[in-house]
Amino acid sequence: MAARPALPADAGSTRTLPLAALGSTRVAGAPVEEGLPARAVRPFSLLGVTWDDSSADLSGPVQVRTRAAATGAWSGWQDIEAHTDDVPDPGSADQTGGQVRGATAPLWVGDSDGVQVRVGRSAGSALPPGLRLEMVDPGDDPPDEPDIAQEDTRKEEGPAANPAAAGRYPDAGKGVIPAAPADAGQYSADRPRIITRAGWGANERLRHGHKIYTGGIKAVFVHHTATGNSYTCAQAPSIIRGIYRYHARSRGWRDLGYNFLVDKCGNIYEGRAGGVSRAVYGAHTLGFNSHTMGIAVLGNYRKAEPSEEALEAVAELAAWKLGLYGADPAGTTYLKSGGGNRYKKGKKVRFNVISGHRDGYATSCPGAKLYDALGSARSYAADLQGR
Repeated sequence: MAARPALPADAGSTRTLPLAALGSTRVAGAPVEEGLPARAVRPFSLLGVTWDDSSADLSGPVQVRTRAAATGAWSGWQDIEAHTDDVPDPGSADQTGGQVRGATAPLWVGDSDGVQVRVGRSAGSALPPGLRLEMVDPGDDPPDEPDIAQEDTRKEEGPAANPAAAGRYPDAGKGVIPAAPADAGQYSADRPRIITRAGWGANERLRHGHKIYTGGIKAVFVHHTATGNSYTCAQAPSIIRGIYRYHARSRGWRDLGYNFLVDKCGNIYEGRAGGVSRAVYGAHTLGFNSHTMGIAVLGNYRKAEPSEEALEAVAELAAWKLGLYGADPAGTTYLKSGGGNRYKKGKKVRFNVISGHRDGYATSCPGAKLYDALGSARSYAADLQGR
């Protein structure tokens, strides 16, 4: 695999530190096996823990505390979701294109210059080898933020240039970006305002490999990023740059995993590259990334209620995108599993057209509160389509 080009200094950075064995302390009732003593580090804003084997689970608790760069004050201990929930499909280009690592969810901590980590081990389990802390500096905000995402009509070296990829994705684009779908009929919705990748400051040199497309969009999977809820909406572009860098550099994926992201103020952001109206193959719901799109709401909604603005944005985005492909947001559809921890490969599964991540994968994502609100999002999206 060719080395990726170096990035300019203002484009952000990722620093990694190996975790090591610690003394006899406990975290969330479990013995601490590895971690990092409190130490000063170069400034960063988002962090996570990764390990060598992307198929291995980290079953024990993970906690961090950080030092605010502005005040020098240390935070209390914060939990990181120790999951591998947002995962590319088995054998996909995201899994085979480079050094893919297992990972916790990322956590947004704001401008920090100190860190401490502790990782516990659940009874009867061992920690995966190669644990390391990833500290992400998302870089500076772009000077200008275009409001509306424009379609990319440049010629692409699509999966046809890669026979292995073409075989895995028989529906994928054949050398050029597929044309945007024609209006699907009487049931359609207006296109919402979408902030482009350029608008939130995506450095396109982070992603690699070809853009891959599937034959259409039949369903939407809603996620939460589990990055925390204390952010301001002005910080959302920086958080998304951090998640992008974490997915592409720390986890080794081709690009940001989600097709779109939504903040708590209802702003919609273009995610994975390839064209906002196209059926872009993502890396968000293991086994069900084909013929679907992933929308991630910034925050953690296990206990916190999602904002009305975020729910409305999810519904507006889903209504527009599903309308392009003739799908009813309040309906159901069948998807064939590509393999995962809930449904075996090849099994046809019936889903709500707007589903939560947990419907396709054994996970708590998108959090109980956001999951419980999906019924209202379905109804509103159907209304927007005139159904």
